[in-house]
Amino acid sequence: MPETPNNAEENLAALPLVSKDKSADSVGDLEIAPTEVSIEERLNYLRPAVGSSAQVNRLSPTALAYIGDAVFELYIRAYYLLPPQRSPSYHNRVVTHVRAEAQVRHLRSLASHLTPAELEILRRGRNATRAAPKRLDLATYQTATSFETLIGYLYITDPQRLTQLLGFLDLDRE
Repeated sequence: MPETPNNAEENLAALPLVSKDKSADSVGDLEIAPTEVSIEERLNYLRPAVGSSAQVNRLSPTALAYIGDAVFELYIRAYYLLPPQRSPSYHNRVVTHVRAEAQVRHLRSLASHLTPAELEILRRGRNATRAAPKRLDLATYQTATSFETLIGYLYITDPQRLTQLLGFLDLDRE
């Protein structure tokens, strides 16, 4: 994996996102280069610089779920980016996977792959919330929050493990 520069602009500039290569897929006037950089490597460029495990352990499960929600949605958005589609199509595909009910299904599909430490993170995330939005029952909301907490925790502490778990998800390309 490439060494991550300290400057965020350098991080993004280092990614081969745009090319004038006519063999690339195009979106409007933008040419998207075929690239060797995976979605996971792109997410890694955005990882915060967290100094120690003590700092991570001080983060609340709610804070981990907050970042986990964003990371998971970005992963799903990037996963469905190609081939180019219209915005409503992108939106519908992403919402299918990021809504709480789908996150519960995703978590169930990962259950057999989780370590005892990851199960503990899930427990912490599940217990972090006591109220759910009106459209959801509390158990669904708590389980989805625990999924987001795990995603956030792994994003910060072990991106390779996060990549491995995300690879187990059953996501359609069609």
